[in-house]
Amino acid sequence: MRIGIFIGVVGSAPTLEGQVQQVVEAEADGFDSYWTPQVAGTDALTLLALAGARTSRIEVGTAVVPIFQRHPTALAQQALTTQAATAGRLALGIGLSHKPSVEDRMGLSFDRPALRMLEYVSVLRELVQEGRTRFSGETLSVSATVQVPSGSPFPILIAALGPWMLKIAGELSEGTVTWMVGPKTLRDHITPRISAAAAEMGRPAPRICAGVPICVTDDPAGARGRAAELFQRYSSLPSYRKMLEMEGTNEPADVAVVGDEASVERQLREYAEGGATDLLAVVFPRGPDEYASTARTRAFLKKLVGKL
Repeated sequence: MRIGIFIGVVGSAPTLEGQVQQVVEAEADGFDSYWTPQVAGTDALTLLALAGARTSRIEVGTAVVPIFQRHPTALAQQALTTQAATAGRLALGIGLSHKPSVEDRMGLSFDRPALRMLEYVSVLRELVQEGRTRFSGETLSVSATVQVPSGSPFPILIAALGPWMLKIAGELSEGTVTWMVGPKTLRDHITPRISAAAAEMGRPAPRICAGVPICVTDDPAGARGRAAELFQRYSSLPSYRKMLEMEGTNEPADVAVVGDEASVERQLREYAEGGATDLLAVVFPRGPDEYASTARTRAFLKKLVGKL
């Protein structure tokens, strides 16, 4: 299982320069990848393009860009540009976001979301791989070309949790990005569904990139209390709540990986055994001294690179 750092859910630097530096530091520390979300702050693909000029090895990924914010033609152009700026190291994670964000904040319809994703990724793949598309569907009708100098195809990952979305991800993309998914749910629900869909289409085994909150500590109860403060809002979103219920809980803190080094390694191996190909580590602080309470976690994750 490859190990990447996922910053943006928590832990993002307060300036753009600081955020670029976090990518540089992740590469210097030997991590396989660096991931950032597209939320209300810095534009994710712009950040990764800037970081590409200061790094040479590390994969950089979005986890994830919501599709309702951008037409697939615009996203193809920007992502191909970022792929060129990073010399071919981009992994583009895309997702639906959630009904409250799409309807209440953006004023758009969240109707038929899975169909929208199917048609969106169909258009996006053609633009990325062929440079052109002529597509007529129920939610999209596109006739367009893109020509980005030095742009090249890159893996597309779909944030998928429900059965239909996992089928789409397996059939049309290189894999999935998950969040608020515990190891049992990954093993029994995510991995078998997306893998079967990929196999039915004769596609390679999909990447399964598991976003996981992690804190190495001698105070697991305190860490879970902190996780409850940081991640509780995710329990109010239906798609995440269903994943938590599959894991046997209603609390996001219960899927956080916490404990001393031996305990954390044991828990992370459960993700690897459950099918995760990539760990997207959200390193979160146990208490108010953020540096001291995250340094131990990051140092231990560095030691695990290449060993899970």
